[in-house]
Amino acid sequence: MLCVGRLRGFGARAAALPPRWAGQGSLQAGIRARRVSTSWSPVGAAFNVKPQGSRLDLFGERRGLFGVPELSAPEGFHIAQEEALRKTELLVDRACSTPPGPQTVLIFDELSDSLCRVADLADFVKIAHPEPAFREAAEEACRSIGTMVEKLNTNVDLYQSLQKLLADKKLVDSLDPETRRVAELFMFDFEISGIHLDKEKRKRAVDLNVKILDLSSTFLMGTNFPNKIEKHLLPEHIRHNFTSAGDHIIIDGLHAEAPDDLVREAAYKIFLYPNAGQLKCLEELLSSRDLLAKLVGYSTFSHRALQGTIAKSPVMINLFRRTRKDFAMIREMKMKLNPPNSEVMPWDPPYYSGVIRAERYNIEPSLYCPFFSLGACMEGLNILLNRLLGISLYAEQPAKGEVWSEDVRKLAVVHESEGLLGYIYCDFFQRADKPHQDCHFTIRGGRLKEDGDYQLPVVVLMLNLPRSSRSSPTLLTPGMMENLFHEMGHAMHSMLGRTRYQHVTGTRCPTDFAEVPSILMEYFANDYRVVNQFARHYQTGQPLPKNMVSRLCESKKVCAAADMQLQVFYATLDQIYHGKHPLRNSTTDILKETQEKFYGLPYVPNTAWQLRFSHLVGYGAKYYSYLMSRAVASMVWKECFLQDPFNRAAGERYRREMLAHGGGREPMLMVEGMLQKCPSVDDFVSALVSDLDLDFEAFLMDSE
Repeated sequence: MLCVGRLRGFGARAAALPPRWAGQGSLQAGIRARRVSTSWSPVGAAFNVKPQGSRLDLFGERRGLFGVPELSAPEGFHIAQEEALRKTELLVDRACSTPPGPQTVLIFDELSDSLCRVADLADFVKIAHPEPAFREAAEEACRSIGTMVEKLNTNVDLYQSLQKLLADKKLVDSLDPETRRVAELFMFDFEISGIHLDKEKRKRAVDLNVKILDLSSTFLMGTNFPNKIEKHLLPEHIRHNFTSAGDHIIIDGLHAEAPDDLVREAAYKIFLYPNAGQLKCLEELLSSRDLLAKLVGYSTFSHRALQGTIAKSPVMINLFRRTRKDFAMIREMKMKLNPPNSEVMPWDPPYYSGVIRAERYNIEPSLYCPFFSLGACMEGLNILLNRLLGISLYAEQPAKGEVWSEDVRKLAVVHESEGLLGYIYCDFFQRADKPHQDCHFTIRGGRLKEDGDYQLPVVVLMLNLPRSSRSSPTLLTPGMMENLFHEMGHAMHSMLGRTRYQHVTGTRCPTDFAEVPSILMEYFANDYRVVNQFARHYQTGQPLPKNMVSRLCESKKVCAAADMQLQVFYATLDQIYHGKHPLRNSTTDILKETQEKFYGLPYVPNTAWQLRFSHLVGYGAKYYSYLMSRAVASMVWKECFLQDPFNRAAGERYRREMLAHGGGREPMLMVEGMLQKCPSVDDFVSALVSDLDLDFEAFLMDSE
């Protein structure tokens, strides 16, 4: 999952990709190669040993989080925030007094960078740092920077300085394509923020945007908040499956994989029981988004959000016939294991589809885990990236105070000829109060600085893996291994987008393109030719048998139509919530009718799944992006990498056509460049459907 920034305009583009180098070679030539460090160590070994803890350094300087000196203490966020705001004022004055030209865009990008360097970092720290004081300080910094961004998006003087540039045809024609694209993106942000409105309405737009930021933050926190129930209301024999707190049982999730039907049912009904405060927050969030969209000239928030995306409108797919077959299989398995109650309920598919896969293909996760030690998987990524893209990953010892937990690893990303490309901080292990989600966070975007140096990108990959034990290293299930590859796809997008402008670097691209690199990596993770490079039993060194990988790949097609139809349901619900307002019914009534119409399983009374739908914040009106990205990734895999997953020429083309461009180029042009054709909506739908039929076994055998 890509953790999407909350800011637009001069903040991190919530949906933007790295811009095309208007002369990729010339930009690359202008960046000085970074020398290799002798302190780097092999990546595989670094992840299969226990962390050594903080180095004993009684007199050493504490550098602060991510090497930012001010962030050695929570109070540093206020210092960093005030410095960013002070610099913002100077840059605004400079932008307004500079004659229109390419320099205008550079100043705008520097303005964006100065705000993002605080906001992006704070967005991560506010949810991931173990110390409450750091989280609170980061939250305040996010709010302060967010408010400034919304004010800048409605600053008439700033707008006019950019308008003078774009209104001068001769000047515009003299701009390189990347600079022109970035200027147009800044102008677009002004326009969707209501710059064309009168002063009173512009203030209203700022107030609405700030309100939306606050509501989004509140709603997001509420999506993970546990529910509790008095102990005596739960059957005694299932209480041990949950956490006890005095006279109450705490339910903090759906327990979707629990083998006991009653445990899953209880978790579903209790965890999804409506919370009045969260319901009001969602209603206000949707209403405020609608008011903002109408204020700035769009009929709905969905119309506003879909500007500049690949599809321009959501791509939907109907898999009802296949889905009914999947539910019939699940019903049959449930009847076999639990005859008295064979009706398929919403809490059943994840568990019973897993049972069917395990029975049909013998893919019990415990059989696979010994072959997927974390160190082996990291070495596998290293091998793949090196052969495809000429990239190596090296472990580097962080300085004192640089990381927020002693088990965070720091990786240097190094290209064979270009040198150091950037840094990845790997926050992989479970800990108390850490969000239960796998995410990629941009901490600092890359950009070409005025002195010719390149500002190296910095990202965090956050997973929730079990820690190593005395007898074994951290062992991953096949699903965990696939998630690791997925998140590394985001990281490579950030590292390889060597863009001139920070505003469109890395994953700052249209949302329905942002997931393409990460989903594409899932295909590599499920190819035996790739897996065979690293999957070794951590004790014996034995390679993972080929037929086990084949069975695992084939098993993923079991109930895959129902899984995909569930995504269609989520995407449809998201579109309705962000469509015509006022909504025709309550959000819960809409959930009920949409679930029964687009998914086919009955709504459970007194539940409100939408209150746990965290994607409504970062992917509001854009949840369909997962389907679109999967369609594109499927086409790229089949046409460019299926024959040879290590094809260096295809890898270089992938970097050149897709990873290197960012928001500086229309996403469809990048897709066309990679596929060397212009795909239609029908092509995208066919790609999704064909994945359900793809016979992995056939091409695996062909590759022998």
